[in-house]
Amino acid sequence: MSKKPAILLIYTGGTIGMVKDFSTGALKAFNFDQLLERIPELNLLDCTIATYSFETPIDSSDMHPEHWVSMVNIIESNYDTYDGFVILHGSDTMSYSASALSFMLQNLQKPVIFTGSQLPIGDLRTDAKENLITAIQVATFQKNSVPLIQEVCLYFEYKLYRGNRTTKVSAELFNAFTSPNELHLAESGVHFKINESLLLKHRPEEKCRVYKNMDTRVMILKLFPGINQEIFESILNIASLKGLVLETYGSGNAPTEKWFLACLKKAMDQGLKVVNVTQCSGGSVNMGQYETSTEMKEIGVISGKDITTEAAITKLMYLLGQQVPSNEFKDLFEQSICGEMT
Repeated sequence: MSKKPAILLIYTGGTIGMVKDFSTGALKAFNFDQLLERIPELNLLDCTIATYSFETPIDSSDMHPEHWVSMVNIIESNYDTYDGFVILHGSDTMSYSASALSFMLQNLQKPVIFTGSQLPIGDLRTDAKENLITAIQVATFQKNSVPLIQEVCLYFEYKLYRGNRTTKVSAELFNAFTSPNELHLAESGVHFKINESLLLKHRPEEKCRVYKNMDTRVMILKLFPGINQEIFESILNIASLKGLVLETYGSGNAPTEKWFLACLKKAMDQGLKVVNVTQCSGGSVNMGQYETSTEMKEIGVISGKDITTEAAITKLMYLLGQQVPSNEFKDLFEQSICGEMT
């Protein structure tokens, strides 16, 4: 008789873990040790579930790389005990965290699935139960006694996405996330449809590699018509700044004014890593397609291709944290590490 999959449920905070205090009307976090009491449907799943909660649950707006390291530490110390991990997380920064953990936990042989909700678990119309139950169920899927999902994913409103391909697009709809440049990995309906050809596969002889150094001396800057030279230059001249994700127009286009390119080149010559991503909701950077991006390509700006901004900034933190040599940095960034770009 085969052993039931064992799942570790990690609660970091967020709306999904809230219930209403009927005496005050305020939302408060509930004790996740009582999870099975609150959601008895979980007893119907063919798996065992253990829970772990952050000592002080946090709003995802307060998420920080230190919390990513905490998640990684929990997974690393329990990696051999459990067959899969489900992380309950506030939706606002979930795509950042899912992207970060995809770089921090490489060559995963087991699923790490983020989920959350738009309404608290105690709300009558909550989306929390479906998201939680199905995320756990997905984490149990196996093929030939091997976990089917072997990467960091995000499950929300009937769809399973590659975590580092997602972005939050709605603060109100239950369908809060999208994956603009990659198809969803699976869809939950009457039947569960899995696009197995899209799933990452790893050689079983290679162990999971864990990376915990994330350099936060980075920032995101979105271009807009009328961007001021003095302000732009002062940002690039921040002494501690090591990496910049530049959100450009269309397929990677930016102003061709001499001061703009001169500022960029000067900063890059002094060691700043600049990544070009599109501020469009979908599509890819293709520097050189238009004249307005040709000079950026010529001075060595890194192409983010079709990466999301969330994955770009966390990949930048990861590579800077690994102290990648400057002469290798551009090539490494422009290669897919864990399915984050095409």
